[in-house]
Amino acid sequence: MLLHLSTWSEVETFLTRSKTVVVPIGSNEQHGPTGLLGTDWLCPEIIATEAQKSGDILVAPTFNIGMAQHHLGFPGTISLRPSTFIAAIGDWCRSLAGHGFEKIYFLNGHGGNVATIEAAFSELYAEASFSGRRRGFSMKLKNWWELKGVMALANRQFPVGHGSHATPSEIAVTQWAYPDAIKTANYAPQIAPTGPIREALDFRARYADGRMGSDPALATPEKGGELVKMAAEGLLLDVADFSAEVAPA
Repeated sequence: MLLHLSTWSEVETFLTRSKTVVVPIGSNEQHGPTGLLGTDWLCPEIIATEAQKSGDILVAPTFNIGMAQHHLGFPGTISLRPSTFIAAIGDWCRSLAGHGFEKIYFLNGHGGNVATIEAAFSELYAEASFSGRRRGFSMKLKNWWELKGVMALANRQFPVGHGSHATPSEIAVTQWAYPDAIKTANYAPQIAPTGPIREALDFRARYADGRMGSDPALATPEKGGELVKMAAEGLLLDVADFSAEVAPA
């Protein structure tokens, strides 16, 4: 069930059988010469949308702008400041909790978001802790590539040239969902260099075409479909486990 394609009464009915909501979250940033700018938010959205086709979960609208300041040297990247990101996540959670959601599950597609999402969770829990009361809802963060079986599958599909940014696995997922948007290029070198991540101009100087250690030419829609299937199954299992958690009395 997709929240944005539902009515308020349908969401109210859903709340009678589940108090859990899934929020795809990512970033709009460069992904090399062939990766779509939306890759990091598209991947969790694609996986969550596929999962809800066979499981009774509610998927919220995608939080598609995140922490991408180190990619601002590439046109099309949009980034939030850490403080803005924390504030926005807080308001999303407070809004959902106000309707009765008790478990808010963030499915993430961008490693650069992790520290700030966790900081946002800490801010929300602190509101309760300093007041001496329970928060009333809990949050969980999961990177889509950490869902059960996904990374093992990606390692089998791409034993070399996977890298850490503009990876063939994430490119393959978007190719499966958007075959009309597949791009090609002649990569030089075929496998990109790797190294540290600092500010935007440093990143652009180190990684001229935007890749880090990866060879996106290895991606295919077929491999993407395999990854989406594995991830969707893993998401349903992980959401079920989170939903079943019982707070101590």
